[in-house]
Amino acid sequence: MSDTHIDSDNSPLIVTERLGKAVPTSEGTLHILSSVDLIIKPGESLAIVGESGSGKSTLLGLLAGLDTPSSGRVLVAGRDLTQLDEDGRALLRNELVGFVFQSFQLLPGLTALENVMLPLELSGDPQAESAARAMLDRVGLAHRLTHTPRQLSGGEQQRVALARAFVTKPAILFADEPTGNLDSKTGVHIIDLLFELNQEQQTTLVLVTHDLALAHRCQRSIRLQAGQLV
Repeated sequence: MSDTHIDSDNSPLIVTERLGKAVPTSEGTLHILSSVDLIIKPGESLAIVGESGSGKSTLLGLLAGLDTPSSGRVLVAGRDLTQLDEDGRALLRNELVGFVFQSFQLLPGLTALENVMLPLELSGDPQAESAARAMLDRVGLAHRLTHTPRQLSGGEQQRVALARAFVTKPAILFADEPTGNLDSKTGVHIIDLLFELNQEQQTTLVLVTHDLALAHRCQRSIRLQAGQLV
């Protein structure tokens, strides 16, 4: 399992220092994020809220090392992501991070069981199948193991995605609008499950949402406006 040491003395798990992201456009430089300073502690649940286009998903991508900043830096478990190459950042994600996306991001050619087994197989876990079966049972899909994503409803697909995210017991879970493609009733069930799993595993949760009711379920919220913390 992970060799990455996470201090239990409540040292920050994620720190950003003057984090910025800018991209060139035909009209000049577009500043998506500017000077974001943020500290996230182990086990904390944090909601990132703001209007569409405020930079929420960009910030999430930078925190996860999926994107690189134009300025500033991100420290995850004491490691500076800006000092790591793409392979180094991918390794850190494999050790520490789970993801849940609005669009589920399941592999269409794989069954529910195979989708959940995948991150464990990639890390060489010999117990991949039994762990994946147990996790799918935990999210109420023990009877859907052999179904592919297109044979599952949206809510079932997001349950598979939750199972895949939590099966590696990540230190950090990044969730980007996890109910965005679901009807409100299904969305409530998914969020209940997300917070239950998060509580069980004591994961640090970073959640991007425009839903204030959902944000209020987190211990803390930050608001982005035009790329700045307000």
